[in-house]
Amino acid sequence: MQSIFTILLGFILSLLGQLPLGTISMTATQIAVQENFRNAWKYSAGIALIEMLYLRLVLSGMQWILSHQLVFMIFNWITIALFAALGIIILIATQGQDKEKKAFMLNYRLSRFLLGISMSALNPAQIPFWFIWTGYFINLGLLKPGFMQFNLFTLGSGVGTMGGLIIYIYGGNWLVTKMKTSNRTLNKLMGIVFIIAAAAQLYRVFRP
Repeated sequence: MQSIFTILLGFILSLLGQLPLGTISMTATQIAVQENFRNAWKYSAGIALIEMLYLRLVLSGMQWILSHQLVFMIFNWITIALFAALGIIILIATQGQDKEKKAFMLNYRLSRFLLGISMSALNPAQIPFWFIWTGYFINLGLLKPGFMQFNLFTLGSGVGTMGGLIIYIYGGNWLVTKMKTSNRTLNKLMGIVFIIAAAAQLYRVFRP
């Protein structure tokens, strides 16, 4: 019974963490709309894989994370620069583009699974998220320390991540189709989301 509860705990937390609108979820919707559901699933699997890896590293080395904040600060600045650059490039690219042209990042033949891995790896914000929540659950006694329990929690989180992205894949596709939104509008929205994400990350860096 404890094992099922641990999996469910990881699932619910990760699912709720994926629901807020962001670059990762929006890209899942773009792939579903502009390509197909199969590629969107591949992308989501790449996202979930890296998130599970980050979570397992957090569970295995909380003390190491606390003593190496510089590493994550560097990743934060890389993420800010990358997201800001992508946002600006996408917005410039959408000016005068054909209404049905694909998103900037989807014009390349990079495997959608590898695209998911890349975007998830460049999202260090998930590390403090997991650090805070897993520490909280351990203190409450909801998550029991131990190799098997940690693995089950990580498994649940991976399924939860997929669940959250599936909402954006199918729900987002339905909404875009229902509203008859053009690819150009969707691409422009993606550029804005990248810039907002960069600003939010910058705020987190300087927040006291």
